Amino acid sequence: MAKASKGGRRRTRSVMQKRARERGLSTITRAFQKFDLGDKASVSLDPSIHKGQPHVRFHGRTGVVVAKQGTAYMLEVRDGGRVKRIIVRPEHLRKAA
Repeated sequence: MAKASKGGRRRTRSVMQKRARERGLSTITRAFQKFDLGDKASVSLDPSIHKGQPHVRFHGRTGVVVAKQGTAYMLEVRDGGRVKRIIVRPEHLRKAA
């Protein structure tokens, strides 16, 4: 039997898939989104852009922006009962209410 793949995008067939009319690269304005410290942001993975993509377990999570690191942002997200800091580029973030 073949050994299971251990890549970073394993078991993401449905999560990392765009709908038929959304295929291709996203608009450039998503890369230029600005977030201030203390803003709430939801992690929404964009499968067309691999750079700055957090682990798939954070897809759909909402966190607080605590720092800016280069062009990316550092978010504090709750995961498994503890707070984790993840580094995410703005293409994979949405402003949360």
